Order: sequence, then C-alpha cells, then structure tokens
Amino acid sequence: MEMGEQMWFGAGYPNNSNVMTKRVGKKTSRAERRARRPHEILEAAFEEFAAKGYAATRVEDVATRLGITKGTVYLYFPTKDVLFQEMFRHASTSSADRPTAIGGLRGSCAERIRALLLIAYENTANDRKTRELLRLSVAEGARLPEMVDCRHELFIAPTLAALTALVEEGVKSGELRRDTAAETPDVLASLIFQVAVWLLMFADRKPIDGKALMEAHIELVMSGLLQRSEQMV
Repeated sequence: MEMGEQMWFGAGYPNNSNVMTKRVGKKTSRAERRARRPHEILEAAFEEFAAKGYAATRVEDVATRLGITKGTVYLYFPTKDVLFQEMFRHASTSSADRPTAIGGLRGSCAERIRALLLIAYENTANDRKTRELLRLSVAEGARLPEMVDCRHELFIAPTLAALTALVEEGVKSGELRRDTAAETPDVLASLIFQVAVWLLMFADRKPIDGKALMEAHIELVMSGLLQRSEQMV
C-alpha cells in the first residue's frame, strides 16, 4: 500500500501536494473571513443606520454594501432590531478603554480634570462615530431605551465618575473650593454635548471652533473651582 501511495504521488501528479496545501490554505482563508464577517456586518450596519436612520434602513442595504445576501446577515443577526442594537454596542466600544486613559492622567487635580475633559471632548464632539451614535440615541432612544443605557454605561458614566472623584479629591486636599460646581460636576462636561449637538445639526453650514469653546468653558468653570490663592499664582 505504501508503494502504491508513493507511485500515485510520484507518477503523473508531481504537484499534488501543492494542490492539497493550497486547498488547506483556502479553508483557512474562508474560516478567517467567516470570523471577520460579524465585524464587517456591524461596520456596514453603522454606515447604513447613520446615513438613513433606523426606519429607512433595510437589512438588504447592509448586505448590498458588503456584496453578500441578506440571508448571510440574518445568519448572524436574526432580526433588524438585533442588528441595530448589536451595531450600537459594537460602535460604542471605542469608549470602553476610557477608564484606562483616565487612570493614566498625571498632575494636580485641576490639570487632570482639564486633561480628562479634553479627552472626552476629542472622543465625542470630534469623533464622527460617537456623534452619529448620539444622533441615533436621540432618534431611537424612546423606542429602545436599553440602547441609551448602553451608551451611558460605556461612555457617560465613567467620565462623570472620574470627574466626581477628581473634584472630591481636590476639595479634600484644599486645591478646589466646595461650591455648586463641585456639587454638580456634570456642569464640567456639559459643553461637550452642546458642541456635539451643534455639529450634528449644522455641520459645515455654521462652523464653530469647538476646541476653543471647550478651552474657554474649562477655564471658566475651573476658575470657580480653584481656591483664590491658586487663581492668583
């Protein structure tokens, strides 16, 4: 039998082993594509939902964008609602590493608050995907409140928790005064959403310098938080 196998491989089929290797390679390649498919579908779904909104987007539109059948989409996401919610969670994960970024901040409380707000600003007002998620939250939040809760959990809550902790630390150390801004640290981040909404509504028609506004807002609020001696330094 071994002789026959040697003759079969050696006689008339000199490249058969290469053919088998290529076939194995193709199987691996297909497996890799299959593993990437959910990610690709979610990315395509984001573009479609962002462009058309939930109601006007069809599963066929997502499939067409990828050059696949809608049956393939349904294989991974059985309904349009499931596709939309999974897309929203997938697109929101870009903010999931925010606690790591927050933990790496250095300097005084005021310096860390300023750095944190600028990070949050860059990842909200200046990030298209985050702005579009905000638009979808406003448009579809009443129908899918869990979607809004997801966004709050992944983005807003960590930022507000970090701001609260920094303000409390600054008050305890005497660097910051305890006033209304210290009691409601949400006010520190309020302009971020204002700028994001402005950009969503007006885009290039009425451009604003969002970063300059953010800088002015931080300076204004921090001047109220800092102890008087710190302001005079």
